[in-house]
Amino acid sequence: MTLPPRTDPNPAALARGEGVSLWRQIAQALEQAIARGEHPPGSRLPTESALSAQHGVNRHTVRRALESLALRGLIRIEQGRGSFVTEDVVDYPLGPRTRFSELIRAQNREPEGRILSVRTIPAEPAVAEALRLRPGRPVLAVERLGLADGRPVVAGLHHFVLPRFAALEAALRDTASITAALAACGVPDYRRVWTRLTADMPSAELAETLQQARTRPVMLSEALNADPEGRPIDYTLSRYAAGRVQIVIEDAAQERSA
Repeated sequence: MTLPPRTDPNPAALARGEGVSLWRQIAQALEQAIARGEHPPGSRLPTESALSAQHGVNRHTVRRALESLALRGLIRIEQGRGSFVTEDVVDYPLGPRTRFSELIRAQNREPEGRILSVRTIPAEPAVAEALRLRPGRPVLAVERLGLADGRPVVAGLHHFVLPRFAALEAALRDTASITAALAACGVPDYRRVWTRLTADMPSAELAETLQQARTRPVMLSEALNADPEGRPIDYTLSRYAAGRVQIVIEDAAQERSA
């Protein structure tokens, strides 16, 4: 009696002994699952242990498959957190009028702001110099997290001149928008005076806030904003999740002519 061809009911079964390495087959299966939308951008893939059990291979084989996907930019591997499908990168233009919510909405994404803390602190030398204050003078420090489609993209530490913006703390109880809070304090518009960009390694706390690996660098932006009269109002340190944000430098002259 001739038996029908054997079919394996397990969809994760690998073709063994057919000339295609097991890790490559696992990588192809994951790539196809990502393409089908089974693992959307930003989502965490199953653990190495789960994938090993699913495919009946050791973790070294799975690790090689994941590393191959990471090298191609399809996923990112975060030490201690797992493997994640690469998100679409957010373009973040820096120009004279940088407004977080406007920039995110312009890319058909949903912006969100969270005020993490508001406190009065003495101005450190760099802050005092930018705001034209004596070192040690009190400033209002506001920590704010900016998100796009629920994913953290930037953690900002704003420093506002006191006593001019003493009412800002109360305004931020009603809105997480710095722009709206400043408008409530009598500054309906402001412009970026200068920006400095460098790279930095995140602290454990910042890495957790941005939901990224501590071994992954962040982009650090120092910026000064001034009111229409040219008076400094806000010195900001912003740290961008480098894997989710692409900084775009706008031409100030072009913006003025628009």
